[in-house]
Formats: sequence, C-alpha cells, structure tokens
Amino acid sequence: MDIFYIIAGLVLVLLGAHLLTEGAAATAEKFGVSQFIIGLTIVSIGTSAPEFVVSLSAAIKGNADMAVGNVVGSNIFNVFVILGICTAISPLALTKHNVKADIPFALAASLLLFVFASDRLLHFGAVDRINRVEGAIMFLLYITLMIYTIRTSKEDRQQTEQPRMGMKKAVIFIAAGLAALIGGSEMFVDGAQELAKRMHISESLIAITLVSVGTSLPELATSLAAVIKRQKGMALGNVLGSNIFNILFILGGCAIITPLSPAGITTLDLGMVVMSALLPLIFAVTFNGRKINRIEGIILLLLYALYMRNLLMNQA
Repeated sequence: MDIFYIIAGLVLVLLGAHLLTEGAAATAEKFGVSQFIIGLTIVSIGTSAPEFVVSLSAAIKGNADMAVGNVVGSNIFNVFVILGICTAISPLALTKHNVKADIPFALAASLLLFVFASDRLLHFGAVDRINRVEGAIMFLLYITLMIYTIRTSKEDRQQTEQPRMGMKKAVIFIAAGLAALIGGSEMFVDGAQELAKRMHISESLIAITLVSVGTSLPELATSLAAVIKRQKGMALGNVLGSNIFNILFILGGCAIITPLSPAGITTLDLGMVVMSALLPLIFAVTFNGRKINRIEGIILLLLYALYMRNLLMNQA
C-alpha cells in the first residue's frame, strides 16, 4: 500500500503540475504577457510545483528532513542528471546572460542555502536550522529577482494570436491542477514516510532519492522535449529557474511557516547543491567558450552516480 500511495500520489502531482501550467500559461497569454515571461515564471514554477507541494506538506507535518531533502535532491538531480543527459545528447551553447547572470544567480542561491543550513559547521549554533528570518530573506530575494528580471526583459508584451484555451477552461485547469497537486502530495509524502519506516531507511535518504527524482520528472520531460525540439536554451533555463525557485521560494516559504531543522541533511548533500551551480559555470568559462559539451555532460552523470553510491553505502 505504501508503494501504491507513492505511485498514485506521484501521478496526481504530475497531472496537477501539467494542468496548472497549461491553465496559468493560457491565462498569461490572454492578458498579453510575453512568451519569455511565461517561460521564466509559469513554466519554471509549474515544473517545480511538485517540489513545492511535497516540501510544503512535509514542512507543515513537521518533517524537515523530507522538506529540505526533497529540494536538495531535486536540485542535484536537475543539474547532474537532467542537464547531464541533455548535454550528453547534444552540446549546449550558453549566452553571455547565462554566464553573467543566470548561473551566478543559481550559485548565489545555493551558497545561501549552504550558509543558512550549516549552523554547526559555521559555528552559528548547536543545531542546523533555517529560521523564519532566513526564510524571509530567501523568499524576498526570489521576489526581488523576479521583479528585476521582468523589468529588464527587452521583450514586448504581446497578445497570442491563437490562445490555447478560453478563460473558463483555463480556470478549470488551474483549479483541477491545484486539487491534484494537494491531494497527490499528501499521498506521496505519507507513502514515502511509511516506506522509510518499514524499510528502516532514513527519511532524508528517501527524500533525496525517491521523492526528489519523482518530483523532478516534469523538469526532465520539459528539458528533454526542449533539446529534441532544438530549444536548448529553454532546457538550461528550466533547470536553473527551477533550482532557484526550489531554494529561495520553496524553502524560504516553508521556513517562514515553520523553521526547518534538517538533521539528516549532511554537508556533502549541501556541497553537492553548490557544485550543481558551480560546475556549469566552470564548464562555461573554460576550454569551450560558453558551451557545455558531451564529455562534460557525461562527467555530470558520473558524479551523480558516485554521489548515489556514497549515500547508499553510508545507509548500509
């Protein structure tokens, strides 16, 4: 039954993310918001909706390991697996804005999470804890970043010639998507928690592996579709945008609701999150001239495999 709850919950979460994204995008198009802004906000937030509802549900239930582990695992998976697969299929050229703004933003968010969640390591306190003030800083930083990005966008607002759906249908999609996300997240978190207890596996390990991979499926599907359609910039934007959203908005919002003390999240886990933003920047500025090639994509995949091996060995 635990596995059934996990699978059923995941299906509902993924369905909810799809419905919410489609409905919200149609609403944005109706009011003349540019495709760039839709991709920056609606698509990246929509594909991160599973992470949001699962982490929020876990935080409300007092399960900080699940809430933080889901975001940590998702960010690691997004770069090392999704970006690794995409670049292994086809090299990814980066723009100047990617190198000067997008990747550094993701790196800054990752470093902020490392600092806020490493009280013992940095001698800030006896217990690792993301408190409400730190959560508010992260949350406000995301809002500020979005406002800045939207204001500096050079694309004009434009009405879509053929809206994908009418407003009534869009509202139904949004409502149904939210309902599926909420219901699915409850089933998913409950099933994952019970499975961890029955198998005597830490909830942080379940969150970093099973839960995070499951909630990252929308990013995987979206990025692979973008690469196949030769829209490689969208693949990178989806990964970076989702990672920034995961840290600043999701964990920031969860910490505002209830302070997070993730006892099961290690320095290695947080370090891998930092590496997930640092390595693309290193790849972009060395050797290739703003490009992540196939070899570097394979390196990302191998590093993820080594990380998973280390997690499983330590659990054993």
